[in-house]
Amino acid sequence: MSIVCHFFPCQRSSPSSKPAFQFLLVQLAEHIHIQLYGRSDNAVVVPLGTAMGYTILAQSGITTTPTGPSSIEGNIGVYPIDSTAITGFALILDPSGIFSTSTQVSGDVFAHDYNPPTPANLLAATNFVSAAYGFAAGEVPPDHVDLGNGHIGGMTLLPGIYKFSMNTDIDTDLTLTGACSDVYVFQISGTLTQAANTNIILSGGISPSRIFWQVTDTVQIGANANFQGIILAATDVALVTGAALTGRIFAGTNVALDQNIITEPQTVDPATCLVAVGEHTRGLKSTLRPED
Repeated sequence: MSIVCHFFPCQRSSPSSKPAFQFLLVQLAEHIHIQLYGRSDNAVVVPLGTAMGYTILAQSGITTTPTGPSSIEGNIGVYPIDSTAITGFALILDPSGIFSTSTQVSGDVFAHDYNPPTPANLLAATNFVSAAYGFAAGEVPPDHVDLGNGHIGGMTLLPGIYKFSMNTDIDTDLTLTGACSDVYVFQISGTLTQAANTNIILSGGISPSRIFWQVTDTVQIGANANFQGIILAATDVALVTGAALTGRIFAGTNVALDQNIITEPQTVDPATCLVAVGEHTRGLKSTLRPED
């Protein structure tokens, strides 16, 4: 007989009870591991250059459904495709020919076939996006590889580099926690899918402008879901009816919207940002879920 007093109330155990007890220890260890993923300082901010001037920038088109309007904060643009690939926005071309406006976009709308300097500006921004995609994909070393076999819903993660070699999904709420100076980089070789009615919850002051999702395939944000961060997608990005996103969308092909709310993220100065427990830096309240 032996005495066991490590994780549970002290009790006697016999050799025959050891397998069941060891199983409980494994289960407890796995539960703790899910909640306490270690962090490192490996992740660094992905430089976006002049692409920061766009909330959405796509190479093949930006579409929104005619059944109901979307609301986009900031500028949007397409390159190298022309303005005919921006549909559903009822664009009004400015007399200058440099940009268009839409009641669904708080900023301006830009396309390759508009007057100078728009084509050159879009080319520069698109080049920055390409460089940013490669920069994000190349950040090393990863802090976690294939975490949860690509199923990260329900987890609470700390800042760092998360690398996935498979399709990745968020099927329940995902919590990202950290200070406003922290950085997340997700490197996904496959698709990224967020289920309907789920949230990416930010805690501790972490800013959507410092969360980067580099995805080699399609991204889909489910109906009425709430997404946070900068999407760098090699192909298309689709937001299903009622989904909301705080961040930016950079797509190698098309962006499809359906009655969505897209909020441009606040830029945070990590040198001066002070975040107290249960409080948020001024200017970030609209992008962060209040603490319970």
